[in-house]
Amino acid sequence: MLVFNSLAFYVAPTSTNTTNHRKLDRFTFPKSRSTVLPDPSSSSHQTSSHPPSPQTHFSKIYLTHDASTITSENFRGVIRIALLSKTDSESVLDRFSSSYPVSGHALFRESFSVRYRWKKKGLGDLLMLANPLHIRLLDDSSIKVLNDFRYKSIDGELVGVVGSSWVLKTDPVSVTWHSIKGVQRESYPEIIDALVQDVKGLNSTRLALIAEEVDHVDVIPKIKKYLKDTIEPWLDGTFAGNSFLYDKSWGGLITKQGSTDRTADFGFGIYNDHHFHIGYYLYGIAVLAKTDPIWGRKYKPQAYSLMLDFMTLRRNQESTSEAVNAYYSVALMGLAYEDPHLVAFGSLLTTMEIHAAQTWWHVKEDDTLYAEFKEIRLGIQVLPLLPITEILFSDVEYVKQLVDWSLPSLKRKDVGEGWKGFVYALEGIYEKEVALKKIRNLKGHDDGNSFE
Repeated sequence: MLVFNSLAFYVAPTSTNTTNHRKLDRFTFPKSRSTVLPDPSSSSHQTSSHPPSPQTHFSKIYLTHDASTITSENFRGVIRIALLSKTDSESVLDRFSSSYPVSGHALFRESFSVRYRWKKKGLGDLLMLANPLHIRLLDDSSIKVLNDFRYKSIDGELVGVVGSSWVLKTDPVSVTWHSIKGVQRESYPEIIDALVQDVKGLNSTRLALIAEEVDHVDVIPKIKKYLKDTIEPWLDGTFAGNSFLYDKSWGGLITKQGSTDRTADFGFGIYNDHHFHIGYYLYGIAVLAKTDPIWGRKYKPQAYSLMLDFMTLRRNQESTSEAVNAYYSVALMGLAYEDPHLVAFGSLLTTMEIHAAQTWWHVKEDDTLYAEFKEIRLGIQVLPLLPITEILFSDVEYVKQLVDWSLPSLKRKDVGEGWKGFVYALEGIYEKEVALKKIRNLKGHDDGNSFE
């Protein structure tokens, strides 16, 4: 194995286009050395539970360099370059050096379970690195975790895992239309009064489901009409001034305005955040398909086309809570269309997104949080408020930390009512009456809930 200490490589394809250069810091190569490397591609693909000893048959490669380039004679084979961590990792790297991955994929065949499987070449077992979420969810006794083999990364400490197939399992998440913990019946009158007033403003899909939950279904026809008037023009392609288009170049949905202006529709034309924008549409479509099955059947092809656009890999994703909403909406759409596969897939991605949010974005009290505009930094990880929010923020002690951290910021004169609402909503998880009193005094709610 060839190992360079303190060496960074910047690799870029050769191009004659000199109009768009990326600035690179100058660096100095360490003293070069020549070495001999095995050619793992010539080895059989058998897997052994015990990695073989280093091979004695090698092909040679001789490296020379100047200040900017590395050159060598012709060489056929595989070169593996590894960074030595602070732990004693060289012996581990040498032991697993003969086996390397060439491809991989994820399998979704069991409820709330993902199997990662890599195709490898070379002899012996495969050594990979797992991030903190992988380690948290690993559920496979056939693989070995090397707890002393670690690297620091932007995703947290990466830990060595031996095995070409991993199984990750999560606890089941109950995807429901209504609140998970339920509503106390003595609260119905106040909720119904607020519901009647809100229906006059008609800006929220959630109103229909709230009406169902508190047995006040008389308002649902008006909500359905609002949803149809809002959603159908997008599905029919008749929305004035804008519409969904199919991008033949990249094979995805964009908007008419986004096709000519990369900043329009929050960058939708350059595939920015499709999951959470379309997630709002899917939530509305799911509710309509539930309450009006005939309408649902008519627009099922369009609904599934929207869903498939972001259920395949895309270039950008932000906002953990809106990502949760997107996959939650997919699961609800599966319920509405009686599609058990879609329910299972949407539920799995929902719970995986929740675990990811809790691992990397739910910063605890003893970690570092940004100090400016705390209520906004909180709110963007909460909106929209849905039944699934109860699971996303199920750690009550953490919720208390968030609220205590955010409340002092609400004393600023320029704080928006909408951002206050998200802080109070979290406060209501553990201080119901106190939070409810504050919510009643709000003069408005954030438009992030407008289509929910």
